[in-house]
Amino acid sequence: LEGAQAGLSWATILKKRQGYQKAFHNFEIKKVAAMTPEDELALLNDPSIVRNKLKIKAAVKNARGSLKIIEEHGSLSKYLWSFVGGRPMVNHWGSFQEVPVKTAEAEEMSKALKKRGFSFVGPTILYAFMQACGMVLDHPVGTPQHKKSPQIF
Repeated sequence: LEGAQAGLSWATILKKRQGYQKAFHNFEIKKVAAMTPEDELALLNDPSIVRNKLKIKAAVKNARGSLKIIEEHGSLSKYLWSFVGGRPMVNHWGSFQEVPVKTAEAEEMSKALKKRGFSFVGPTILYAFMQACGMVLDHPVGTPQHKKSPQIF
């Protein structure tokens, strides 16, 4: 959903989450990778998702790229976590205003994925992804979440 959100509000995408789950086979990589150009065309008429041709094509292309990564590295997770050394990065920001929108790690991941043919994987999108899945913990110092962060891992 990160790529679908590019240029749009999260509220728009979250309201359409069920539509995306149905349209993209419950996000099963193999099923999305097997989608045909006809399937992609049909999604352009599906009001339950954002009907953007480039984003629909990117989802299928990225799924195919993900399968190649899985074949090469054993898992997509292992590959993606390698950009942060296999452990969450626990930052120590003083406030939410200090949290960056991208980092060197996100830029490195973006370049690597783009080199593999992925689309809608810019460093800002990927940094948000890294935050969402716990690869980066950006809770400001002094918040209850930051106090728990080192204990999590």
